[in-house]
Amino acid sequence: MNADLSTQMLAMNTAQTQNSVQIAVFKKQHDMQSELLNTLTQATLAPPPPGQGLKIDKQA
Repeated sequence: MNADLSTQMLAMNTAQTQNSVQIAVFKKQHDMQSELLNTLTQATLAPPPPGQGLKIDKQA
């Protein structure tokens, strides 16, 4: 009976650890995606470099 109880406790601890790892990985993925979106958004909202956009290239 004690072996069965200890086996159940070990299984519960293993499941809890796996769940914690999955949550940590999911959170890290979310943080990385948010950082990528912030980086891309800042790049698109930045003003053009000096001199760019002064002439219109009608051959383009």
